[in-house]
Amino acid sequence: MSDQISPEIAERIHLLEKKFKNSGQDMLSYLDGLLYDQYITYWDYIRLDTLLSLQVPSTSFPDEMIFIGYHQITELYFKLVIHEQMQIIEQEHLTGTYFLEKIRRINRYFNVMINSFEVMIKGMEREQFLKFRMSLLPASGFQSAQFRMIEFYSTDMLNLVHYEERARFRESEKTNNIPTLFENIYWKRGGIDKATGEKTLTLKQFEKRYTPRFLRIAEQVKHTNIYQRYLSLPPEEQIPELKEELRNMDLSVNVNWLLMHMGAAHRYLRKEGGAVKATGGTNWKEFLPPSFQKISFFPSLWTDQEHDEWGKQWVDHLFNTK
Repeated sequence: MSDQISPEIAERIHLLEKKFKNSGQDMLSYLDGLLYDQYITYWDYIRLDTLLSLQVPSTSFPDEMIFIGYHQITELYFKLVIHEQMQIIEQEHLTGTYFLEKIRRINRYFNVMINSFEVMIKGMEREQFLKFRMSLLPASGFQSAQFRMIEFYSTDMLNLVHYEERARFRESEKTNNIPTLFENIYWKRGGIDKATGEKTLTLKQFEKRYTPRFLRIAEQVKHTNIYQRYLSLPPEEQIPELKEELRNMDLSVNVNWLLMHMGAAHRYLRKEGGAVKATGGTNWKEFLPPSFQKISFFPSLWTDQEHDEWGKQWVDHLFNTK
């Protein structure tokens, strides 16, 4: 008969019945739910109307739509990066091949962001940008909390301490003192007003909003961040492909991603006789260049010479052409 249940469907019904029984629920209730439920649509599934309502420019300049849209896209990619990081951090039985696949995903996300950054570098009129940016004060990309979380999930807090202070902390008893290390984290210097030596409002707002969360994350992953999970792998699981992808991640996040921002800042904020201040008053010329910070998530995977030349060639070329 045409209305007979096939063996495949019967088997699925049996498995569903077992599943719902184990959960203490009645399978018939779930089947009624399926019967009454409406078909899902693409626009409902991805919340399209809500998503497209989130681009709300502050001015009437058309190119501000590009600016806000690209930053929102970037934050979504950051969310995907953190999603992969957490799977590594929380994986109870971590293998080299599982680790490798997650790092490859992270590298793909950053490659997309890096390769698409011309949307920012070449996609806006400079005159429009220099005007609409004034309506954004004191907000700044400096305040991307997700990017900072990516850093905390990637490595030890010591490796994020400003380069000039790192050796001192490495030799002291404060190596594992998260609050003290956090106070000397490299990016805080980018939020200091050069004229007064005081913290900018941009940094003060950021610290007030996120410091407790950042410290909590850093403490939680002190022994399980990406670097520590790699170091704790058995030697046979530290496969060469994984080491290479971790090095690629280091370069993508701590060199190439910053250099793309340098390119944008150089295009839009450079002027004769000096530079336009970044939104929020951040010191982009001192804050963004990788060679000034020498931040590496996985320092033992690099030679001393490679650390010494961290992003230096590109930055030297940039400033020699100004």
